[in-house]
Amino acid sequence: MSQDNSRADFTITKVGVIGAGQMGSGIAQVCAQAGYDVLLQDLADEQLDKALAGIEKHLDRQVKKDRLSEADKQAALKQISKAASVPELGDCDLVIEAATENEEVKRGIFHELCEHLKDNAIICTNTSSISVTRLASTTDRPGRFMGMHFMNPVPVMQLVELIRGIATDEDTFATIRQLTEQLGKTPVAAEDFPAFIVNRILLPMINEAVYTLYEGVGSVEAIDTAMKLGANHPMGPLELADFIGLDTCLAVMHVLYDGLADSKYRPCPLLVKYVEAGWVGRKAGRGFYDYSGDKPVPTR
Repeated sequence: MSQDNSRADFTITKVGVIGAGQMGSGIAQVCAQAGYDVLLQDLADEQLDKALAGIEKHLDRQVKKDRLSEADKQAALKQISKAASVPELGDCDLVIEAATENEEVKRGIFHELCEHLKDNAIICTNTSSISVTRLASTTDRPGRFMGMHFMNPVPVMQLVELIRGIATDEDTFATIRQLTEQLGKTPVAAEDFPAFIVNRILLPMINEAVYTLYEGVGSVEAIDTAMKLGANHPMGPLELADFIGLDTCLAVMHVLYDGLADSKYRPCPLLVKYVEAGWVGRKAGRGFYDYSGDKPVPTR
């Protein structure tokens, strides 16, 4: 990749987002609300339609609560366009990958993306746990690559973890830090260690809550109530696991266990069983709670 003075004048105006799931659609929304042109890409057109409908629904709620004007809502929606394939993102200044937490999937995306992306564009990954340095090595621009880990739900949560890979240029980090602030978020720098800051602390707590259930120390309801009332958490850890997705929780625990080689990060067998059963939380209609009725019901 060429190294020239164009970096000094580099401005992000067009943002590509790969993955139209819960995270990708949230990232697309906050970028659009901040005035950026957004291309939202996903392999499934029905997922793109679902994401755009979800964004409009969330903006409608903001309008009803007088947090957003109807004009600003319409302006934000006009900023977002659908992209059916990765090559359509070729003229983006920044592409944020928000695909599933699977390293091979992400590597494949970056390999294809780099074939079409202009030389001075920046790539960010929304990985919640995988080595940014290792992902960057897949690309033709490790200096223009870094982690940008948004919290879920993106439009609501203020924090964004910014993670440099070992080769990330300082001007890349500065550019993404400034963009994060322009999105109305608070950036926190994290080193490139497994799971970074938030998930290094949060996921072992969730895993321990699953062990507590597995060992019969308490029921789902007892564990969540205890942590809400005893530790003043807004959500119990098992309820939170369902919200995150048990498959994602398990993936992060595997990264911690493999990356840090410490038995304290061993995924609970019950968490493994739930994922094997396809009971991965709210998105599947069942996890530690059953979501098929009007009110979530504990499954154990």
